[in-house]
Amino acid sequence: MDNRSEIIILYDYYKELLTKKQQTYFEGYYFFNESLQELGDAYGVSRNAIHKQVKETEEKLQEYEKKLGLYHKRIKILKLIENLDEKTKEKIETLI
Repeated sequence: MDNRSEIIILYDYYKELLTKKQQTYFEGYYFFNESLQELGDAYGVSRNAIHKQVKETEEKLQEYEKKLGLYHKRIKILKLIENLDEKTKEKIETLI
């Protein structure tokens, strides 16, 4: 998996731990493919300010995963339950 995909997955796990501004800039950049300049113009800040916020957000997401490990724990659990019957597997998947 490439870094961009992993960052987006981590965002899904930890976005509620970010500020609204971090969420807005991150989503604009990653989900709506807006350039740093476009985001800066839209929010009345410099391109560099947007870049700094996006990079800090990426670092925070990686730090949250390093400390909490929710994404990687989910992957490990999914591997452990691969061979279970479908009904049990579905029950476990809804919990994680």
